[in-house]
Amino acid sequence: MNHLMLKDVSKCFGSNEVMTGMNFSIKKDEFVSIIGPSGSGKSTIFNLIGGMLSPDTGQILLENDVINGKRGFISYMPQTPSLLPWRTILDNVLLGAELKGKKETGKAREMLEIAGLAGYEKAFPHELSGGMKQRVAFIRALLSPQAVICLDEPFSALDELTRLEMQKWLISVWETHKRTVLFITHNIEEALYLSDRILVLSQKPSMVMSEIEVPFSRPREAGILLEDKFLQWKRKVHYTLTGQGKTR
Repeated sequence: MNHLMLKDVSKCFGSNEVMTGMNFSIKKDEFVSIIGPSGSGKSTIFNLIGGMLSPDTGQILLENDVINGKRGFISYMPQTPSLLPWRTILDNVLLGAELKGKKETGKAREMLEIAGLAGYEKAFPHELSGGMKQRVAFIRALLSPQAVICLDEPFSALDELTRLEMQKWLISVWETHKRTVLFITHNIEEALYLSDRILVLSQKPSMVMSEIEVPFSRPREAGILLEDKFLQWKRKVHYTLTGQGKTR
């Protein structure tokens, strides 16, 4: 059953036509990545799903209910952690659930321990490293009661080693605590490593020009990144994205 669906969605900003005929669907507990050229409307998709913007035409459906222009149906994690500096780590993690009247402190402490942050519950964001802050932000998204988590390039500001560690941590947590995830990235390797499917967007006005089923079974280990089959699929996605045709 499709959990989230975009049907013939278009959006313009004045004379700037960002997307036209955008169609895709996501199943419950599926991890789907979106990649595409700069300016192809990836973040606009999140703003439409989140109700910050309304489509000019088309429908956005969540469990068959139209949510055009409606807020509160997604949990959103931006490129920066966006933690509230005056709240402790525990209180930051609880924020999303708290806004919905569901404050599960025990579950929050358990997730912080899984994230290697036990003992930091009373710390403040400025006392944490970049990777630690991202873990806090993801746990906040995971504990929020909304049906869909939207992650907008959450690891792009991290150095390569920290980014790999965060990818490994994210995939292990998601495989244990399944949620419906829509993930924006410019990194093909990241999309292949994390996702069940990859949606490749065209140049604007954008649409989905290819849907790629990731062929690797779960659970996934980081060693897969160096395997020949992984590198072949990395080339395939690259050629699809750049319009260079199929890999040999």
